[in-house]
Amino acid sequence: MPSTRYTILLADRQTGVVRRFTVGLRPAMIVLGTVVTLPVLIGMGAAWKAKADVADLYASHATLELELSSYRDTTEALTGQIQGLQTALDDLGGRAALDPALRSAMDKLPAIVKSRAMGGGGTTTAAGLAMLPSLNSPEDTFGLLRDLLQGLESRLQSVQSGVDKRNKLAAATPSIWPAAGWLTSSMGARRDPFTGGADFHPGLDISADRGSPVYATADGTVVHASAYSDYGNLIRIDHGFGLESRYGHLSKFEVENGAKVKRGDLIGRVGATGRATAPHLHYEVRVNDRLLNPLQFLLKSARQTGGD
Repeated sequence: MPSTRYTILLADRQTGVVRRFTVGLRPAMIVLGTVVTLPVLIGMGAAWKAKADVADLYASHATLELELSSYRDTTEALTGQIQGLQTALDDLGGRAALDPALRSAMDKLPAIVKSRAMGGGGTTTAAGLAMLPSLNSPEDTFGLLRDLLQGLESRLQSVQSGVDKRNKLAAATPSIWPAAGWLTSSMGARRDPFTGGADFHPGLDISADRGSPVYATADGTVVHASAYSDYGNLIRIDHGFGLESRYGHLSKFEVENGAKVKRGDLIGRVGATGRATAPHLHYEVRVNDRLLNPLQFLLKSARQTGGD
């Protein structure tokens, strides 16, 4: 059966020209269907694209939230590090202060004692800061700040260790008079009080009343508290770093062997035991069993030293 066909006439009124177009039903329906469905398809495509854009926005929002949370955590961690550094600096400032006179006494210690006390140790430098990486993102910035803070913490720990060592050496430096009295004999050549001949005196003699208190001149451990040769009743205190102090001719012990003492602690009483002509304290300072002149470390006159 022949298909249905339609003829379309187009006439030009001015020229009178008439044009004929013959169109089959099927092509006409296809054109009409296309005209009707095309806007629908375009609308559906736009809707799909809008939906995809919204999904992308949700995904971007979730990513931003995750990054924000990460930055917040990183910022809190950095803030904690900064506060920790500030606390450590404040503490370090308090522990770094030394009495000028005590510092002067420490300066007079032999180099071997200072070296033994402070030890070695590497130092950190800022050479690594000369070539900084390019900061293309917040992650780079946070990473650099974290590295710098860790470097500062490491350096601060090194300085703290140095301060602690210096304070231990300060505590171990025999720096106060061991008894209140009068200096009757210094270290060095003198006339022997018994024979009248030439003699070398290895320490200081401080004259005081029998029973007057005797004090530890620095922190340390009592390693001897008993009678010993010409010293009579003798106390020896090991201060560490090779330093030792001796207190002779005592009438009484106030500490026992092995006791831990602090500078200024009562350790004994003045007497005249051993080779002595009258009550007095014989006081020595040694490093690695070699004599040091105690006078160079003393901060006050003998008359200014403590009471009972």
